[in-house]
Amino acid sequence: MANTKSAKKAARQAVRRNAVNKARITRVRTAVRNVEEAIAAGDQAKAKEALKAAAPLLARTAQKGVMHKKTASRKVSRLVARVKGMGG
Repeated sequence: MANTKSAKKAARQAVRRNAVNKARITRVRTAVRNVEEAIAAGDQAKAKEALKAAAPLLARTAQKGVMHKKTASRKVSRLVARVKGMGG
């Protein structure tokens, strides 16, 4: 257990940051799943809309340091390729 004033504060901040980061990751996963479900359903218009929502979320998550920059970039790239590959 933390026993200095600064260590106690750091522990409190870590708990708060963990909650915020967990929420960010959850939002990103949901956005990515929405794109994947639209792709699976074969609805390209819906997939494009979902991708338009998911890409900035991924970028912001990477910018905040919750996810690595290249991981976010790779996910966006793969989603874009899959949406383009749907044809139509």
